[in-house]
Amino acid sequence: RAGARPRYWLTLLSGMLECLCFAGAVFGFASLVFVLKAEGYFSQLCSGPAGSNSSRNGTDCREQDEQFSLVFTIASFLNNFLCLLNGYLFDRFGTMATRLLATCLYTSGTLLCLLPSAASSELLFLAAPCIAVGGILLLLTNMQVGNLFAAHRSTIITLYNGAFDSSSALFFIIKVLYEGGISLRTSFLVISSCSIIHLLRTLFLMPRSRIPYAPRQHYSYGLRCPRANRYEVEQLERRTMAEGQRPGGGDTASPGSFRSCVLSWFFLWHLLWLSIMQLRHFFFIGTLNPTLNRLARNDPHLVSRYTNAFAVAQLCGVLFAPWNGILMDRHKGRAPGPGNATPPLQLRSSCLSLFVTSLQGLLFSVCASIPLLPLQYLSFVLQVLNRSFLYGGNAAFISIAFPACHFGKLYGVAMSLSALVSLLQYPCFTLVRGPLRGDPFYVDVALTLLTLLVFVHPVYTFVRCRRLARRRAEGPATQA
Repeated sequence: RAGARPRYWLTLLSGMLECLCFAGAVFGFASLVFVLKAEGYFSQLCSGPAGSNSSRNGTDCREQDEQFSLVFTIASFLNNFLCLLNGYLFDRFGTMATRLLATCLYTSGTLLCLLPSAASSELLFLAAPCIAVGGILLLLTNMQVGNLFAAHRSTIITLYNGAFDSSSALFFIIKVLYEGGISLRTSFLVISSCSIIHLLRTLFLMPRSRIPYAPRQHYSYGLRCPRANRYEVEQLERRTMAEGQRPGGGDTASPGSFRSCVLSWFFLWHLLWLSIMQLRHFFFIGTLNPTLNRLARNDPHLVSRYTNAFAVAQLCGVLFAPWNGILMDRHKGRAPGPGNATPPLQLRSSCLSLFVTSLQGLLFSVCASIPLLPLQYLSFVLQVLNRSFLYGGNAAFISIAFPACHFGKLYGVAMSLSALVSLLQYPCFTLVRGPLRGDPFYVDVALTLLTLLVFVHPVYTFVRCRRLARRRAEGPATQA
């Protein structure tokens, strides 16, 4: 096992860099919009001289903003909705096949961005979803690396999700380079060439199938992986399911079938918790550029400054997210074993995390609803803090509360169904652009009130933990 540790650490660090530099780039779309406007994307929809655009002229073009909002809506929707299919592919075909698909999609998306700009604006509707779906697939396959470090599993999962959030700064870097004279085409050409990194990690630093939870001694993976290791995951899952236990811990009192997990109140409240806060974040990101234009009175230099501040704030996601994992891991022991990290204890460790994340979401929504430009700096900080806790906590909670053999499918179902809810952002965009004349205040207030519902999930989880602990305590007494 000692000989495998360097490979474990290399896998961990390279995976974090992969997520940090590429996986969640699409969520930095607000920075890219500034560049796309300067390049004339969708400028034909604006009134005025041919080739004019709202970014350079400091004018408001609602039709152009609506197209960019629609691109982001479709990309963010498919990023989550296709997680159901992605999770099935991962559970069914393993890591290598999933990562090869991810690399193909991501590379296709970046290559599409190399084509001429204003004349092919509609290609954004294909490029952005390819980058988004390819990125979430990279994250999905990387989260299993936490199984190599069992005592710090939740911390590593949240760390990867934080890196995923921070990777939205990639488009901010493109914006800075563009302002420094580097063309958009050159930037995406470099990103496309980096796909060789994803391919090399797939072949040498990731398994063909999946990494088991707390792998046995001498476990290895990659092209030189011994043949016997290919079957370790499947053997472990068959044995634990036959014994009625969960490979990654979780509530053993619940049925272990995939259908029973999806239909449980436990999962449904978690889905509602994820969906509401995700909708709030997507609406904020999708309306950020026009909102900043409105509050800054169409001053392009002021808008650029706040856009840069938002992008810089995204870099902090990788710093904030691990604290959520540490919060969950500190109640579990150093390693899995008898009497250590019992199901009620693992679930109880997630209660505080769920409550803190819910409180962050409420504070962020309130702050973002106040139409005061300097206050948006605080909104940026609260947004990245809450988003890093939200997605990292979502993955870590599913890994704790449900069978590990269903992780990919359950993660996919949660992200896919929450994506359906996130489609409400586009009617909200339309409402703001139309009857509300560009002022999102009333929509922000409605979403803030809706955010109050997310507190039901931590309360329900706490009550369930108490019931499980009482049931376990009464078991030995009843037998005696």
